[in-house]
Amino acid sequence: MTDFHLAQMNVARLRAPLEDPSVAEFVAGVDLMNELADHSPGFVWRLREEDVDEATLPGPRDPAVIATMSVWESLEHLRAYVYQSAHLDYLRRRRDWFVPGGSALVLWWVEAGHIPSLREGLKRIHRLSTEGPGPEAFTFRQTFSPRPPADRQELLPARPA
Repeated sequence: MTDFHLAQMNVARLRAPLEDPSVAEFVAGVDLMNELADHSPGFVWRLREEDVDEATLPGPRDPAVIATMSVWESLEHLRAYVYQSAHLDYLRRRRDWFVPGGSALVLWWVEAGHIPSLREGLKRIHRLSTEGPGPEAFTFRQTFSPRPPADRQELLPARPA
């Protein structure tokens, strides 16, 4: 069976422009959190600013919207980074920096080696917001096991009960 990795996308709206002193601690921590992720067990990939192709965005870029997207070897690895590292201190302060209700997080499984596009992440966020959690788009609160794409499921042997 194909190995799977966990992709995540997080989108949030800042309370103030990046230059505003009220979000200075957040801005100062971005590079630290990225470096922490890059060196965390199970980390595979993350979207970097220089990799964002403006032409793939669904509309004009909103400087108040911050997005992250990454791929991890497993749900456990991502969970450890988010909740059991210095990242947790920043997570606890999210209400200081971001508009309440202006955030979205989505998780989904990808085949190992697949790097999701920004458009793919945005589609998963939309799917989660319109259909709720399911195997194609879910959250930490309601997770799903990886499974092959529908067009390949019949090619796999049945698992014993």
